[in-house]
Amino acid sequence: MSDVNSFFQEKQAAWLYRVIARKESDPAKQRLFLNLAHSAEIQAAIWEAKLKATPLRRFKPTCRARLVARLVRFLGPKPLRVVLAAMKIRGLSVYQHRFSPRHPMPTTVAQVGLRHKSIAGGNLRAAVFGINDGLVSNTSLIMGIAGAGNVLDFLILSGITGLLAGALSMAAGEYVSMRSQRELYEYQIDLERAELALYPEEEAEELALIYSARGMNLADARRLTRKMVCEPEHALDLLAREELGLNPNDLGSPWGAALFSFAAFTAGAVIPLIPFLAGFDRQTAIVISAALAAGSLFVVGAALSLFTGKSAVFGGFRMLLIGGGAGLTTHAIGHYWGTDGLSG
Repeated sequence: MSDVNSFFQEKQAAWLYRVIARKESDPAKQRLFLNLAHSAEIQAAIWEAKLKATPLRRFKPTCRARLVARLVRFLGPKPLRVVLAAMKIRGLSVYQHRFSPRHPMPTTVAQVGLRHKSIAGGNLRAAVFGINDGLVSNTSLIMGIAGAGNVLDFLILSGITGLLAGALSMAAGEYVSMRSQRELYEYQIDLERAELALYPEEEAEELALIYSARGMNLADARRLTRKMVCEPEHALDLLAREELGLNPNDLGSPWGAALFSFAAFTAGAVIPLIPFLAGFDRQTAIVISAALAAGSLFVVGAALSLFTGKSAVFGGFRMLLIGGGAGLTTHAIGHYWGTDGLSG
């Protein structure tokens, strides 16, 4: 990134910080973003001093920045954290938690890292939702084809095609999503690395302001962050975790996400196919498939209660109602539009 671009990026960040501060109702967060705006202006002045021999045009926010500002004014900053992070906005980890006696201020990078480990069982949750997607979509497809009265071989072909199409689509989507996310995170970490090398004191001050907004005494925060930033092996890791909310050692694997998504969707989509592949006659296979799908829907719904805190029985019956309704709807549509001449 050129020095000119760095200058305008800091000016734009300062402008966006002020937009966020005007929208923020929490006085502590409002002060944080105003202080970060001031820090960004200081960093812009550093770049401007280096560019004194280069004529600079008057600062004007980009179209993208103006769009993001409008969204912030309409939705607030919290729902737009990922978008704001891509615009070089720091301090967004202030929306994650505040320090309290139960969650004390970290004193080492190792303790900081503990703050960014998910307690929601991310992989398990993704697996359950992937299985559910495969189960509902392929059951609905098979029931729709069955409603149309098609021959057994066509039912099996449709089910296998639906499984592969859905699983590959999910895998491709997850790969692109994770690849894009990883590239964004790597870009942000590279920016932090460059800024840490150029102005470590200003980076330490930004970090102290974030800690202060989250409940720590500002003087104590300044002492702690200056000590941490002076440790080269930990400084970038610390800034990535606290300013960006990222764990540099766990940015996610695009191929891993794609394979995981493919496997989860396949596990759900194969369930309604089992009776057809097992060699049952068409009518028996349809009944067994519907029964297997219904039982699996209940189990998936009950499993989702692990993440919602609701009753497992309620979750199971709700998922059965939703997924069963989808299957019955597609069966009815298939029956209405089906051609008896194709029935086996």
